Amino acid sequence: MTYQYHDESIIKHLPEDTVFVFGSNMAGTHQGGAAKIALQNFGAMKGVGRGWSGQSYAIPTMNEHLQQMPLSQIQHYIDDFKIYTKNHPKTKYFITAVGCGVAGYKVEEIAPMFKGISHNVIFPISFRAFVEKTLPKLNQHLVQSFIDDDIIFNDNLDQAIAQLKLTDAEKSLATIVINTPMYPIDSNGRDRSFEINDILNTLRNKISQFENNAQNSEIFGGVILALLELYNINEKDFVDVWNGEREISPPRAANKAKK
Repeated sequence: MTYQYHDESIIKHLPEDTVFVFGSNMAGTHQGGAAKIALQNFGAMKGVGRGWSGQSYAIPTMNEHLQQMPLSQIQHYIDDFKIYTKNHPKTKYFITAVGCGVAGYKVEEIAPMFKGISHNVIFPISFRAFVEKTLPKLNQHLVQSFIDDDIIFNDNLDQAIAQLKLTDAEKSLATIVINTPMYPIDSNGRDRSFEINDILNTLRNKISQFENNAQNSEIFGGVILALLELYNINEKDFVDVWNGEREISPPRAANKAKK
């Protein structure tokens, strides 16, 4: 599905049929970022941290104590918003980079949650790669390109990935996987240390390039774990791809919203 996009510049006015969608906290303080704009220009109300108000719609990304919510909880509120847009098809929704400001999440963590939403939304342009693109096939060139110390630990990750000979979809995948929090805990607060160490031990025994990879090995392993979970594969599958013995298609669920 192809959506409309905006350039993420600050706005103070929208057509009457368009709702301003912003990230909020459950206390409804609306003190900064898009929430402050919603309060000043689009009818958001103090104390209302969730749902419709005036010409705005609040999606909570922080709790009543102004602490970051786990991604699983944010997904719940985004799913509610999806239902709301479906039930109000004559209204348009101007979506800001929800959760990517004060709440501190990255675009690649939040944007994919909106996949499959109704057509009557206007996304920030930074969401485009994550709501329209399907995951690419995993092949040897792709995984060996970005699962590398010089890429993963580069201070300018975007520039490093841009220099790789990858398609746009493959570059998006690299950015998503490398920036997915995994070590020592993931975005849902689960301790992943044991899994990551187990993966690294397995791969060191099967892939010679990993034997001497000691620097920040847990972060390195976290990137691989994120990739395994995204494609629903195991270490053996990864080894086969790394060695060029096979390619792996993305799971069907990842492409479902495209249909």
